[in-house]
Amino acid sequence: MSLQPKGLPEIPAQTVAVARAAFPRGTPAMRLRDRLAEVFVDKPFTPAFGRRGAPGLPPAVLSLVTVLQFTENLTDRQAAAMAVRAIDWKYALGAELTDTGFDATVLSRFRTRLADHGLERVVFDRLVEVCRERGLIGAGGRARTDSTHVISVVRDLNRTELAGESVRAALEALAVAAPDWLADTLNVDELAHRYGERVNGWTMPSSTAARDRLAVVFGQDALAVCRAVGAPTAPGWPREIPAVAFLQQMLVQTYYLSTDSRGREVIVKRDADQQGVPPGHRRLASPYDRDARWAAKGDDLFWCGYKVHLTETCDPPTEAEAEAEAEAEAEAEAEAEAEAEALPLRLITDVLTTQATVPDVKATLPVQAALAERGLAPAEHYLDAGYSSADLIHDAATRGITMVTPALLDHSPQARAGAGFDKAAFRINWKARQARCPQGHTSTGWYPVRQHDRDAIVVQFAHTDCHPCPTRTECTTAARGTRYLSLRPQELHETLTAARAEQATDTWKTRYALRAGIEGTINQALDVTGLRYARYCGLPKTRLQHAFSATAVNITRLSHQLATQTPN
Repeated sequence: MSLQPKGLPEIPAQTVAVARAAFPRGTPAMRLRDRLAEVFVDKPFTPAFGRRGAPGLPPAVLSLVTVLQFTENLTDRQAAAMAVRAIDWKYALGAELTDTGFDATVLSRFRTRLADHGLERVVFDRLVEVCRERGLIGAGGRARTDSTHVISVVRDLNRTELAGESVRAALEALAVAAPDWLADTLNVDELAHRYGERVNGWTMPSSTAARDRLAVVFGQDALAVCRAVGAPTAPGWPREIPAVAFLQQMLVQTYYLSTDSRGREVIVKRDADQQGVPPGHRRLASPYDRDARWAAKGDDLFWCGYKVHLTETCDPPTEAEAEAEAEAEAEAEAEAEAEAEALPLRLITDVLTTQATVPDVKATLPVQAALAERGLAPAEHYLDAGYSSADLIHDAATRGITMVTPALLDHSPQARAGAGFDKAAFRINWKARQARCPQGHTSTGWYPVRQHDRDAIVVQFAHTDCHPCPTRTECTTAARGTRYLSLRPQELHETLTAARAEQATDTWKTRYALRAGIEGTINQALDVTGLRYARYCGLPKTRLQHAFSATAVNITRLSHQLATQTPN
């Protein structure tokens, strides 16, 4: 398929006449075409298309269809049908009323091209840039960020099901790529009987002993396939098949190979306490989505999939907007459009998709860097406690960003119990490299160390001061009876101390209440675009889904604003 840059075609006169007659006030699709057509161009997509081959539909048209598809949460078939029967869609696409549309598979191939060439965010970034040029968003304002979990499109598999399904996926791939070699190397009839249907927990043996034996059989089959593929006489290219590579990784993470007392080879299922298991961020979850991971949040939420972080503007309303909002609230029967006009426009300025095991604190710097790169760095960034650390708060301040977020509290036993002497009760003399306890004793040790890959300082008090101290039980629970303090370097310690003191004030709590609004944006993305459930397999395509979901939310909000400004 080749690309012939054309952009969005002109709207035929007959389509304009019929659409205007049918929708005198316009529709979101029509307003999108009239006011935001410059977002949809072909040039950014040229790396994904060749210069030779049959001409395909312009990427500008396909990207517009995809945005409209997400604004209404449609499948590919439904979107292709809408392009044929919906007059306002034909208006937006610049199609004749008699146009028969396109096959639904075109959308899938288009997404694959975008994901393969790293163009998942093109439309989202262009919309944000257009909004920035029009003055709707800019640097120096307020922004808020929060995350939500995303459930993968694949089945949830336990370790035994994963082992069997991984063998099945590898055999199916080899049966297509090298059927003759597979038939000559392995017992295809036996494997076909065992893996003819997908491995399902409902059809497995009911007894624990039988399930354990089946798990060993899955491991033996996986080992046999991996050894056959890795044999010196085997061709080299089957090892590069993704399903085979996944099987090899699954075999290592799930099974342990050893020899018994008679020297026989034994394969057993790994135990976390004996043979160990990989950490969560490396643990595979499905042979059909190699990027999905199992993660937990709190005691109630446990899911397999991804995590998405949304950032939106949250500048306070202008004086005129505040007056309009007050008037709208006073008039109980005001029209919905007038109420929407009174509210300030909130737009999503960044969307970041990660694996489910990536903690929120790892997303803070990438989000702020992405905003700064597009000229949208906020003066105040509102986040929950999962995004903050002393290092991030201090570094953001050096870049002109004030992080309005709950700082991590002192986790010492005294602070958790709310009794005794926590770190705040000690006075630190950074020049003398000493600390003074509430009883007036001075520390005798000051040791710069590395804790959790971060610079820290361990402060030690003398045994002769701590043991006879009458308040020792209120100060330390250490078996040696000596108090130790673990501090961050001076700048970080002072930043953390100031943040903890500020967040205890009512003024800060009132200010921080602005962060809660991001929950409404996440709910809108869930309801309008189906953000909670991944539509596609793999992290690149899931990122594409979330970028188009964020674009759809922005388009929806812009459409409401445009509808109240100038009628079509």
